[in-house]
Amino acid sequence: MESNYVQRIERIEYYYTLVPNKAGAGAKVFNELKAQGVNLLAFNGFPLDAQSSQLDLVPSSGSALVAAAQKAGIKLVGPKVAFRILEWEHLGAVAEILGKLEQAGVNVTAMQAIDTGDWRFGAIFWVKQGDIDKAAQAMGIS
Repeated sequence: MESNYVQRIERIEYYYTLVPNKAGAGAKVFNELKAQGVNLLAFNGFPLDAQSSQLDLVPSSGSALVAAAQKAGIKLVGPKVAFRILEWEHLGAVAEILGKLEQAGVNVTAMQAIDTGDWRFGAIFWVKQGDIDKAAQAMGIS
């Protein structure tokens, strides 16, 4: 099913850092970034195991994030590439996106989507770095 809804899909750079899996570890990172004026477009955090968690950070400025992290002693990995989608909400929007990727043979490693109000939604998804170009082509972007 082809969508007639307004959609913006773009490649985005993200970085990640590892932190102890304990209360306050993420807050410390965010407080350091806030103090240095770093603006994040998206964030995803999840435990890797009982001892550590990964924080994926999508900055509006990669150079600002890198500079702030260096100053604060936060070890970053990246930049890496993910995809951001902004669209008018409609029934089956995520199914359409995932269907296009499936047809292209691209496995999604993670995805988050949220209703942002006023019949709009946003999503971010990650694929293996070797599938970035194939995913971009499936989504109709360069």
